[in-house]
Amino acid sequence: MNILERIRGGGDRAAATERPPPQPEFWVEISESVSRLCSFDAAGRGGGRISVKVIQDSRPVHDKVVDSFLNKFFPSGYPYSVNEGYLTYTKFRALQHFSSAMLHVLSTQILKDGMQHAGKLICSSMGARMDSEPKSWRILADVLYDFGTALEFVSPLCPQLFLEVAGLGNFAKGMAVVAARATRLPIYSSFAKEGNLSDLFAKGEAISTLFNVMGIGAGIGLASTVCSTTQGKLIAGPLLSAVHIYGVVQEMRATPVNTLNPQRTAMIVADFVKSGKVSSPAELRYREDLLFPNRLIEEAGSVKIGQPLRRVLSPGLVEQVRATFPNEKFLLNQKSSKTYMVLEQSASGEDALRGWLVAAFASEMERSGMGSRDAALNEAYEKMERVFPTFVSEVKSRGWYTDQFLDGNGSRIAFAKFQ
Repeated sequence: MNILERIRGGGDRAAATERPPPQPEFWVEISESVSRLCSFDAAGRGGGRISVKVIQDSRPVHDKVVDSFLNKFFPSGYPYSVNEGYLTYTKFRALQHFSSAMLHVLSTQILKDGMQHAGKLICSSMGARMDSEPKSWRILADVLYDFGTALEFVSPLCPQLFLEVAGLGNFAKGMAVVAARATRLPIYSSFAKEGNLSDLFAKGEAISTLFNVMGIGAGIGLASTVCSTTQGKLIAGPLLSAVHIYGVVQEMRATPVNTLNPQRTAMIVADFVKSGKVSSPAELRYREDLLFPNRLIEEAGSVKIGQPLRRVLSPGLVEQVRATFPNEKFLLNQKSSKTYMVLEQSASGEDALRGWLVAAFASEMERSGMGSRDAALNEAYEKMERVFPTFVSEVKSRGWYTDQFLDGNGSRIAFAKFQ
């Protein structure tokens, strides 16, 4: 075969291998009275492109509006993409922002931001406490905000103290802003279910913006009618504030925070000691004490945590207590009806659960009259060792995050090691 023939043969083969460009594929998807024409273009950019077009939608107008609202203000895949309680949280969040925006319209911002910035700086040092109790601090933030607004209401009524009263109002609002922003992420995180935290955050802020705008409109209407006088503002202000605080309290009660702090840890242990079952974050949320989160729970051993070691133990007893549980990252000391627990610096949520279980079992044994306090403590530790693998496995399976223990600004200890 000469060169010409080879060229001809190669050309024939090249022509034979040529294919016409693939044509787009079409299909129709029908779901809930909506027909969608879908097409897949394999020749499109990036290796293919899918386009969807609605060709028939026989749903009532009401359903279309609801679907459009859900798409804009709720995370993709709702309700299956979020944890239980998100709808309740969202409803009261909307109520909170609506009433807050109305209050803002009725108040007059007179002073510069100096006092507000001072409040922000002071509140910023309390971030660890907000991590531990985000729901309580979120409620406190709204109480402070309404308190600041109330001071703005009354500041024109006391001209001799106008600067001091209005400045204190801005100071309270500054603290409220920091507390509200700092607690936003842990609250949103408690609802994230499928790695969709950013989607949750974006849709939650969209709902806040929508109802803020609606509240501003309603507030303008009130300001020009019922609340056109100071007396009218003083009547409407407390009513709106009550609605505002009610909304945020219900919003926080619906939030299933899954991190371990002193109160939630004590409740988990108390439930386990009483019934042998572990409650989930959704089951505990309405039982949390949001006003007094540091209350002691007797069934969990009345454990008080975060106290400085010097207040819990005298120096001569430290080594003796350490020798009781040499391989643990907690120290326990019982005084009267309380059990004081001090954690080491590297202690995790599991270490806190171990210490709490020992305290709860020991307290239960003492109440039943089983020997001395030291004997009950040793027996309680042995019982904890037997049940802990099953217990902690159930805790994790119920949705609790055990890698960290959030005790706020509680004191921890670190023992130096000498060679």
